[in-house]
Amino acid sequence: MRVTINLPNDLMTQIKKLAAASHSTVTALIEETLRESLARRRRSRQLRRVILPTYGKKGLLPGVDLDNIASLFDAMESSLDPARR
Repeated sequence: MRVTINLPNDLMTQIKKLAAASHSTVTALIEETLRESLARRRRSRQLRRVILPTYGKKGLLPGVDLDNIASLFDAMESSLDPARR
């Protein structure tokens, strides 16, 4: 498909130099760069659900919020300190 785009002169100069140095065409270089950029965006948007394994009583200790680092530190410290158990 034929498309017209406006690019800054300095960018077009860099693209032409790179295309010549890599024995490629400007069109092929722009296409390759756009494909790589789109693929990177797709990969970064693919979020996978993480399932954390639990052991023992099946679940978090009361008062522990995985989104709250302070509660995690409190839970870890209390499990190490016999006086806080």
